[in-house]
Amino acid sequence: MSQTGSDLFLEALEQYGVRKLFGNPGTTELPIVHSLSESDIEYVLGLHEDIAVGMAAGYASTRRHHADGNDDALPLGVVNLHVAPGLAHGLGNVHGAQFAGAPLLVTAGNYGTGFQHEEPILHGDVERMARQFTKWSAEVKDVGALPTMVRRAVRVALTPPTGPVFLGLPADVMSAETAATPERLGSIPDAGDGDPEQIDAAATAIAEADDPVFVYGDAIARAGTDAVESATRLAEESGARVYGEYITSEVNVPTDHEQWISSFSGSAEAVAEEIGDADVILLAGRSTDTDSFERDADRIPRDAELVHVSDDAWQVGKNEPADVAVIGDPGRVLGSIADRVSELVDDAERARRLDRVRAAGARNDSSAGNVDPGDGRATKTQLARALDAVLDDALVVNEAVTSSLALRQERAFGPNEYLSNKSGGLGYGLPAAVGAALAEEEAGGERTVVGFIGDGSYLYYPQTIYSARRYDVDLTVVVANNSNYRILKDNTIRMLGGSEDDYDFPGMDFDPAVDFTANAGSHGAVAHRVDSPTEIEPTLREAVTTDGPVVVDVAIKD
Repeated sequence: MSQTGSDLFLEALEQYGVRKLFGNPGTTELPIVHSLSESDIEYVLGLHEDIAVGMAAGYASTRRHHADGNDDALPLGVVNLHVAPGLAHGLGNVHGAQFAGAPLLVTAGNYGTGFQHEEPILHGDVERMARQFTKWSAEVKDVGALPTMVRRAVRVALTPPTGPVFLGLPADVMSAETAATPERLGSIPDAGDGDPEQIDAAATAIAEADDPVFVYGDAIARAGTDAVESATRLAEESGARVYGEYITSEVNVPTDHEQWISSFSGSAEAVAEEIGDADVILLAGRSTDTDSFERDADRIPRDAELVHVSDDAWQVGKNEPADVAVIGDPGRVLGSIADRVSELVDDAERARRLDRVRAAGARNDSSAGNVDPGDGRATKTQLARALDAVLDDALVVNEAVTSSLALRQERAFGPNEYLSNKSGGLGYGLPAAVGAALAEEEAGGERTVVGFIGDGSYLYYPQTIYSARRYDVDLTVVVANNSNYRILKDNTIRMLGGSEDDYDFPGMDFDPAVDFTANAGSHGAVAHRVDSPTEIEPTLREAVTTDGPVVVDVAIKD
């Protein structure tokens, strides 16, 4: 039976368990849009290509939590963009998905293969544009290659380390007739058990340490709830202090666990102070772990014995030596190390180490942000406490850059309860929150999804709210509104020195102020403005029980 390339493409996605196609269509994508009318796949419209990519990324990262043991819940986001300018618009959040390890199939329509040499308007080398931000980038040149290339793309995106891939889809290929059928996807492997000798060496190093420190990264959470359990069990068997990598964007160990201290800051000096005299440091599931500033000192002391565990060989030994290196699935590897450590560390030694953990935890028990600003606005801590009081087992999608610390200090997060922007590029969090809410709804879950978004981040893509309203998504967006790019002011002082009084900060204040409630209302959401700390909690309680998207704009102390 003959069908078009577009029909075949969508049939393959359906066979692989894809339920949603995110996008912003253009002329070269019309064959796919037309074929969608005969498909069970739902098209999710974003009013900007980067919104579509961000929604697909949040959807994929959340759907992964529902995929264990469920072959119909493929944790993949698929997004279709429009030739070179549309792909360029979407690359910001493709970059974010790369850092977050979000498994995405990013596609873009293109001009016909026999027409591209004329360099028509909107033309560009889409394969090359996407290459640096993806695991694999290619263009389908013939409809006969389509089944293999789609299967390959999906497998590459889902195989650890997970991440985005790209396929260019020329209009003539998608309109061509073919008798081909989708290829079976097959099972997706994890990264394996790891080298037994290196696992033994890791366990021995941890057991023989005087002061072991663990730095957990987000590849643990990406490996599943079992991996978080293994990471937690290893911490308990070893008695080690546990920190998170810089920009910890998921929950790799419950944050109310007594051995969890905090995520690392961007300061090398602060990290060195936290680590102290640690003689063995386990870096598990960790990525680059550097911020935006060059530094005079190593973030991780090189005189310690360094144990690396990752499903990504590129990250092992990249910026520090790896005295012990285990490449494998983080959950399976950490579970195996925990089994060995339990036999090597006795109760007395474990108790001694836990005393050191408690001392470190007490040192990090900060009350920063509790000072009343004296002008009626809430502090970041007051906002965080109100959120904690209202939310039960909610999923929080965070891109409130300078308010995030207060939230993490005031609220305990368990596995699958927190997602954050990992790349540092703004404009990921609000679309990702909508995608996460769509995934929760699709899974039949009843838990609340909250986007905790800074005012600067919200203003990147405020029209995201239109997609939330269009698809009647239950989502509460809390805008932490301090009317400026606070992170840039902080970084100005960090980079150039001096104090805040020394700078005018051009381009960093929102003056005149933005009316977030009017903006959200124009896109169909219910919206509230909160100017008093006492109004935050009741307003939030109303918001999370209101159907559809609700935006709560909270004035906070800068």
